[in-house]
Amino acid sequence: MLFLLPVLNVAYVLHPNLQPMENHAPNVNSEEIVKVAKLKKKREEDNFTCRGHILNTLSDRIYDLYMSMQSPMEIWKDLEEKYNIERQGTDNFLMMKYFEFKMLDSIPIMDQVHELQVLVSRLHDLKVVIPELLQVRAIISKFPSSWNNYRKKLLHMAEDFTLEKILRHLHIEEENRKRDAVYHPQSSKVNHVIKSKNSRIGK
Repeated sequence: MLFLLPVLNVAYVLHPNLQPMENHAPNVNSEEIVKVAKLKKKREEDNFTCRGHILNTLSDRIYDLYMSMQSPMEIWKDLEEKYNIERQGTDNFLMMKYFEFKMLDSIPIMDQVHELQVLVSRLHDLKVVIPELLQVRAIISKFPSSWNNYRKKLLHMAEDFTLEKILRHLHIEEENRKRDAVYHPQSSKVNHVIKSKNSRIGK
C-alpha cells in the first residue's frame, strides 16, 4: 500500500518526525493567517486521504479493527507491529507467492498492483530485495488477458520505466478504461460476448 502513497503525495504524513501543525503566531497579518489555514487544511485532507487508502487495502476483518482509528500514523504503526510478528520464517512463502502471483480481469488492476507491492515491501523487510527494474517487468508480465495489448505496448516502448512511472501509467490507463466503459457500454458488452464465444470455441 505504501507504494502508491508517494504518487498521491500523502506519504509524508506517515513520517515519524512529522511536526504537528501549529496555529499562527499572534499579531500576524491576514496574509499569514490565510497561509497557515491553507497548510492546516491540506494536512487534514492528506491525513484523510492516507487513512482512507490504508483502510481500503485491508481485508474486511482487519478493516473492522482499524476503522475507529482516525490517525493514519497510528494505523500504520499498529499494522507494522502486527506484520513484524509474522515476518519470521515467511521469506520462502512470500517469494513463492510473489512469483506465482497472477492478476485477474475481474479485479481492478491498481488493487492487484498494490497487493503485489505489499509482497515486495514485506520481502524487503526480510532483507530480500527485488530490484526496481525487475519489479516493473514483473508487474507488466502479470497483467490479466484483457491487458495483453497494453502489455505489448509497454514492452515495445523505448522508455525505461521506474516504479513510479509505471504506477502513473497504469493509474491513467485504468481511469481511461473506466470512462470508456461508461461512455461505450455496448462496445464493452460486444467485446465480452466475442471473448466468451472464442473461449467456448477453443474448448
